[in-house]
Amino acid sequence: MNATSVAVVVPVHDEAALLGECLTAIARAVEEARRTRPGIRVVTVVVLDACTDASEEIALSSPVEIVRIAARNVGTARRVGVSAALEALGDPAPGETWVSTTDGDSAVPSSWLSHQLELAADGADVVLGTVRPDFADLTPEHAAHWTATHPRGLPAGNVHGANLGLRADVYLAAGQFADLDEHEDVALVRAARAAGARVEVTDENEVVTSGRFIGKTPGGYAAFVRRTHERIARRCSV
Repeated sequence: MNATSVAVVVPVHDEAALLGECLTAIARAVEEARRTRPGIRVVTVVVLDACTDASEEIALSSPVEIVRIAARNVGTARRVGVSAALEALGDPAPGETWVSTTDGDSAVPSSWLSHQLELAADGADVVLGTVRPDFADLTPEHAAHWTATHPRGLPAGNVHGANLGLRADVYLAAGQFADLDEHEDVALVRAARAAGARVEVTDENEVVTSGRFIGKTPGGYAAFVRRTHERIARRCSV
């Protein structure tokens, strides 16, 4: 696949503290994608879901499209964002369009989009990227544990909505993001695999996300970080 259009989607619920960094990082990745693929069209959509903080003001200062909803549901927010991005792109051919998602508490590397597009050009239908917590939010013991258990070049293949890309026709065939308040990304990739999609796993475009212990949903990455911290703390106290 040689993509002619890219839809970038960011669901946001009260992420004012981290959203500015998120959108700055996305802007760099878009610039890099345009540099390496002249003529490619990219639209970034921020979905403000029941935000009560300054998230909207931050988004308005960035080169993004904004959609406001009150679903309090990340699956709904991602699906609405993809639809809005495709519409803003002029409903391009799904087979020539790439969809990338991240989160409002995450910062993508400048190579994020360009690397996903390289893998797509080599035949990937879905790209699963790795995510790591911001080490500034962790104890030294926790950061060391993460580094030791995540060797470079050996990505585990976990699904993270903060670092996910797929062809638009594959996305549509898989049923789009469901109205799930967590694990909507896992459900989508499972459906894509069942439909025969070729899934590529990479840690070359790793996304840094918040290392907070309490997230926007009971499960998700924040719960994983918290459980890991608690396990390390118990071990260190013995």
